[in-house]
Amino acid sequence: MKQPTTYVSNQQKLKQLMQQAEIASFEELSLVSGVSQWQLNRLLTGLLPKLSITDILKLSQVLNISLEQLLLEFETAQSLSEDWEMTSQVISKNININTNTDSNTQSLKQEYKQLQDRLNQQEETLKKEFQSASIAALESWLLQWPTAAIVAQKNPEISAVKLLPLVKPIFELLKQWGLEMKGTVGEMIPYDPQFHQLLEGGGNAEQGDPVIIRYVGYDHEHKLLYRAKVSPVKKEEESTATTD
Repeated sequence: MKQPTTYVSNQQKLKQLMQQAEIASFEELSLVSGVSQWQLNRLLTGLLPKLSITDILKLSQVLNISLEQLLLEFETAQSLSEDWEMTSQVISKNININTNTDSNTQSLKQEYKQLQDRLNQQEETLKKEFQSASIAALESWLLQWPTAAIVAQKNPEISAVKLLPLVKPIFELLKQWGLEMKGTVGEMIPYDPQFHQLLEGGGNAEQGDPVIIRYVGYDHEHKLLYRAKVSPVKKEEESTATTD
């Protein structure tokens, strides 16, 4: 039996999206998305409005396209009576796609908008919760640092060591965020260009040469965020470190 033009057109569109998402077959698409092949067949035959919003969301996520783009790609408001007569043998009988498509698609779009509004509201709530938690973690620093800064300005003889405990909450917060300091200032280590950056104008170094950390690097959740800035070790520095 000759396939209807709607089915062929939608099949080509879906295959192109699958190729972009590196999905090899409809069976794989069904497996990774959790949408049954029956529902995929409804999509191909022009019955997108008959799919649940959950299945459409799953497909948009797996295919890496927005829900709106998916709707625009596969919805149709045209009356394809010839195509429908052929596809009705595969799907079901006595369904009038022409009268239902517009209203169902509009309903789906409204449902999508409501879902988007809820997600936006949830994002705003999470943002406020994050800010509140961060402020609570920095409470002692927020309260004490302004006073300590004024005192230090009026009395330059105050040792900076006394101010160090005040910044501890900042490092504790960064630790909670998965930010980890890599290395210690003044530490002598073998040079590795993957993790270290030579200071501009500070000299040259080859892989494995001894260098000194001038500015520490950082990892975020075990991924390199900033390379440590280093400078080559001078002979007198290396001899001093060896003696120590």
